[in-house]
Amino acid sequence: MHKDVIVVGAGISGIAAAYNLQKSCPNKSFAILEGRSALGGTWDLFKYPGIRSDSDMHTLGFRFKPWIHKKSIADASSILEYLNETVDEYGIRDKIAFNQKVTAANWLAEKSLWELNVMNEGQSISMTCNFLFLCGGYYSYDKPYMPKFPEQDRFEGQVIHPQFWDESIDCSDKKVVVIGSGATAVTLVPAIAKNAAHVTMLQRS
Repeated sequence: MHKDVIVVGAGISGIAAAYNLQKSCPNKSFAILEGRSALGGTWDLFKYPGIRSDSDMHTLGFRFKPWIHKKSIADASSILEYLNETVDEYGIRDKIAFNQKVTAANWLAEKSLWELNVMNEGQSISMTCNFLFLCGGYYSYDKPYMPKFPEQDRFEGQVIHPQFWDESIDCSDKKVVVIGSGATAVTLVPAIAKNAAHVTMLQRS
């Protein structure tokens, strides 16, 4: 399959790219390839307690669809609702191909084309395009950074990365240590402190 433009990723950046392609290049064909089964990127994938934006949504949101909700620092479910409203309002959903994971992109100089290898339910397919927009963000969704600590195997509790948080994790009445003090930690700590026995945040000096 060939498209004039292929956008990789159906999160905030990919949706913005689609809107602008429709507006500014109406005669160009394009598709959005999303590796997962749902749009939204970070706001659909991450499930840890308290997840919210660390920038105000008037800045993070779309200029063509201003954020009108009461809270400018929004929780993940509100952001995801906003993104779904946007793709439906502007006819972008039909341009998204889900479960299409781009595994390689090669520039064919002799043809002036990008050739993509795409995995779809275990099968590899080839696609080409003239322009390639990479809107997948800067996270590795499959392999986040996980430090190794000396004698970690002696620890009898759970070691959890927020990226893989699921509903089965229960911090009630437990002592919890959160390593780091970035945006994730700042939203996670107040949420789990409500039910945990004690929460400690560690930060490098």
